Amino acid sequence: MNLYDLTVRQAAEILRKKELTSVELTRAVLDRIEAVEDRVKAFVTVTPDLALEQARQADGRLARDDAGPLTGVPGLIKDVICTRGVRTTCSSRMLEQFMPPYDAAVVERLNAAGMVMVGKSNMDEFAMGSSTENSAFYPTRNPWDLERVPGGSSGGSAAAVTAGQCFYALGSDTGGSIRQPAGFCNVTGLKPTYGRVSRFGLVAFASSLDQIGPMTRDVADTALVLGAIAGHDPRDATSVPLPVPDYLQALRPDLKGLRLGIPREYFVEGMQAPVEEALRRAIAQLQHLGATVDWEVSLPTTPYALAVYYIIAPSEASANLARYDGVKYGYSALDAESMWEAMEQTRQHGFGPEVKRRIMLGTYALSAGYYDAYYLKAQKVRTLIKQEFDAVFQRCDALITPTSPTIPFKLGEKVSDPLQMYLSDVCTIPVNIAGLPGMSIPAGFADGLPVGMQIIGRPFAEETLLRVGYAYQQATDWHTRRPPL
Repeated sequence: MNLYDLTVRQAAEILRKKELTSVELTRAVLDRIEAVEDRVKAFVTVTPDLALEQARQADGRLARDDAGPLTGVPGLIKDVICTRGVRTTCSSRMLEQFMPPYDAAVVERLNAAGMVMVGKSNMDEFAMGSSTENSAFYPTRNPWDLERVPGGSSGGSAAAVTAGQCFYALGSDTGGSIRQPAGFCNVTGLKPTYGRVSRFGLVAFASSLDQIGPMTRDVADTALVLGAIAGHDPRDATSVPLPVPDYLQALRPDLKGLRLGIPREYFVEGMQAPVEEALRRAIAQLQHLGATVDWEVSLPTTPYALAVYYIIAPSEASANLARYDGVKYGYSALDAESMWEAMEQTRQHGFGPEVKRRIMLGTYALSAGYYDAYYLKAQKVRTLIKQEFDAVFQRCDALITPTSPTIPFKLGEKVSDPLQMYLSDVCTIPVNIAGLPGMSIPAGFADGLPVGMQIIGRPFAEETLLRVGYAYQQATDWHTRRPPL
């Protein structure tokens, strides 16, 4: 096995036994980035000098036996998360040269754990998209088929993990942006419960929906990274002051005593037959591992979730992105004749078409005469969706659904049809609306391309998701397969 194909735990074990230094491991990953990045385009910024300096510091900690499971292991940060002294662009012209003066809370925690940061990952601009084609710089390609998308908006993070360009990555998830690319790229991706991980230093898209989470090669690695970044942070008013459990303790190889529900509304019209077949095989495997499976679960308000999301998320984006006016930081149109013209030109040239589309949608939904008809009604339906999940979790420990109704689609296939693009997230969006934890794990292949299975849990029951995913991965080998790059 190549060094860059190791899991986080395998890499940490090699470092702990001093069979290899962090500098040597980091150089192997940087060589891999150089070898494949021209084809994959997973990075906005590669940080070799910083990575090697952090690796040297990690080797010092390892020599003193002052190391944790992430010390010296190269990781990647989505370019929507602030990193002090390393540009954070959100894959937008608006922030192309923005250098944050501080680290996000999750970066602080990873630095304390001994992270080696190899760079910042490409994404859909301001996390708005499902394919990473909305980046202002270039699209990221799926390592399993370079003519197809890796999913989005955390497509760069997912592609880099599966291509061996890092051992783990952070993504952000507002409507499926961790789970959908994880499904498309055959990696494990977890969106924690809203409030489990601090959003301090996460550039806001939709503040009531955004959440940061890990993307790794297997569930045990996800448990490790989640344990490092989770926890209360007083700088984030939505951060919940709950203790962080030892997520590794939740991992066991059977599912005896667990009740898993299969919501019928998630087997949607337009779902590709090979995807459904792969998912049914995965559910049969969960049953074989000892879980009780209930096929009679219903969440009748689910079909409205997409409409609710595309009112609430753009409305919050309209408010959050008002700060990009060319005055304090970011791109600024300097040749305008007046302040108002400068602001118009800044936003005209600084934002891409999808960001403009969502700002307009949100501004319209919040405008006088439409607020009650759209935004207020969407919030009421959001409450119904949450109540339905609460009722189902009275009888089920977790829910199993597809991550996406389709296999990864071709680059350019849906760019000119926003509605078809929005439908890519139909299975993941309800989880954000209800603030629940959701995880996608590899569940097979259809036509040679990855299929993801989504596990949804009660609020703050990440241990249940990890237990289900771990047991499944102990019995299958889908997650061990690597693309032939």
